[in-house]
Amino acid sequence: MRILGLDLGDKTIGLAVSDPTGLFSQPVKTLPRTWTKKDIDAIKKIIEEYCIEKIVIGLPKNMNGSLGPQSEKSMEFADVLKKETGLNVDLWDERLTTVAAERALLEADMSRKRRREVIDSIAASIILQSYLDSRK
Repeated sequence: MRILGLDLGDKTIGLAVSDPTGLFSQPVKTLPRTWTKKDIDAIKKIIEEYCIEKIVIGLPKNMNGSLGPQSEKSMEFADVLKKETGLNVDLWDERLTTVAAERALLEADMSRKRRREVIDSIAASIILQSYLDSRK
C-alpha cells in the first residue's frame, strides 16, 4: 500500500510517498499553497500518479503536546481531503520535523536557496517515515 505524506504550511505543501511495501518514504515535491481547490486538485493528481491508498498529514503540536491554530488548519484540511478523495487520512505528530529536515540539508552542504526549495518535501518524508516506522 502506498501512502502519501503531507507537510502543510501557510505558503507550501510538502509531499512524500512511501514505496509500495510501505516501509520507506521519499520526498516527491513541494507545491505552492493557494488555499483554493487547486491545492486539492494537485494532491489528487499525485494520488492518481502514485496509486495512493492512504494519506498522512503532519499535525503541528506545541512542545507541550497542546494543539494550536496551525493544528486546527491541518485538521480542517484533513477533513476536506478525506471528503474529496474518499481515502483514509491520519494526522501524525510533526513536532521538530522541519528542524530535522533543516539539519539533514545542512549536513548535506546544500545551498540556502536549494534548501528552501526542498525542505517541506523533506519534512513530509520525515513525517511519513515516522508514521511508517510506528506501524512495524
